[in-house]
Amino acid sequence: MLYIHIPYCARKCIYCDFFSGGARVADWPRLRNALLAELQQRRDELPASIDSIYFGGGTPSLMPPQEFSLLMEGIRELAAGAINPDYCEITVESNPDDVDMPHVEAWKRAGVNRVSLGIQTLHDDLLRRIGRSHDSGQALRALEILSENFSNICADLIFGLPGGDEEQVGEDLRRLLSFPLSHISIYTLMYEEGTALTRLLEEGRIGQADEESVNAQYRLITATLRDAGFRHYEISNYARAGFESRHNSGYWSGKAYLGIGPSAHSYDGASLRRANPADLHRYLTHDFSASPFYTQERLTREQLMEERLMLQMRCLPGLDIADFGRRFGQRHAAAILSAARPHIAARELDYDGRHLTLTDAGLMIADSIVLDLAMVW
Repeated sequence: MLYIHIPYCARKCIYCDFFSGGARVADWPRLRNALLAELQQRRDELPASIDSIYFGGGTPSLMPPQEFSLLMEGIRELAAGAINPDYCEITVESNPDDVDMPHVEAWKRAGVNRVSLGIQTLHDDLLRRIGRSHDSGQALRALEILSENFSNICADLIFGLPGGDEEQVGEDLRRLLSFPLSHISIYTLMYEEGTALTRLLEEGRIGQADEESVNAQYRLITATLRDAGFRHYEISNYARAGFESRHNSGYWSGKAYLGIGPSAHSYDGASLRRANPADLHRYLTHDFSASPFYTQERLTREQLMEERLMLQMRCLPGLDIADFGRRFGQRHAAAILSAARPHIAARELDYDGRHLTLTDAGLMIADSIVLDLAMVW
């Protein structure tokens, strides 16, 4: 798996704590050259067969079509034939206001076969409230263009918005489901430290949705998408059969991946984690032929256990107790199972003799359940 971080945004959403810089000062050729220089320096970290390439950010759709084409050409050259065009999932994250035919045609020529569209909501008042740069009309037009050109389209939604409710969420879903979407990702609005949204909350200028309303919206989303034929395969993700995100599923299953770009992370699939500093100026001026840009750490056994537990519990079919025991010892597996029994009795977890899986009730308190299970070592 290969991740490419495009570190520019037209403007920062007030809830976002991801690393990005202003697009008005973007030097696209310089960024492209730096990304390819880093990939050149780290070619030995690429897998022999690449089954997923993901352009995230930031806002990858801001990249001019010609620059994107040149970047993808360079990636293919450096990957030395490891990218199988009939199998590799190539995803671009996009904002609705960036979707036009020049971008779409460049993406298609470059082999992009999946687009993840950041819609968030189709209610204009709520879009303005969270500082999005597009409106509902642009989102719907983007869906029309993408539907005519791609067979694998993901839409991102945010629920728990200030001023939002079940009726708003239901209307968003009804309008989205009129398009041939293959995947929908849903996220609750998070008030991250240091964001403009959190400052507004602390100043009393914006309200926070109450927990009961947020849970009701989540239940409605899950029921609506299941009825529409989507499989709820991860806490925040729903897909039609065969359209589960290959890239994100690789993260959750502990596969190795290489991350290129400022703030990008990498993992060797065993215990080595590498992280690029979130410093755009340093990245663009770094001499990759002289030294790597990343820092690295070796994860401890406890960190590996916690990560395995957390990631598998987010997904269906859940935590494989037998596999966990083989990896980390039967004592730890037995301790997890013992800690899970009160949640099984409360019907917040299911246990089929091998897998621990969150029930619909458990999904509402998933973080606290995982914390309980992780407290055993």
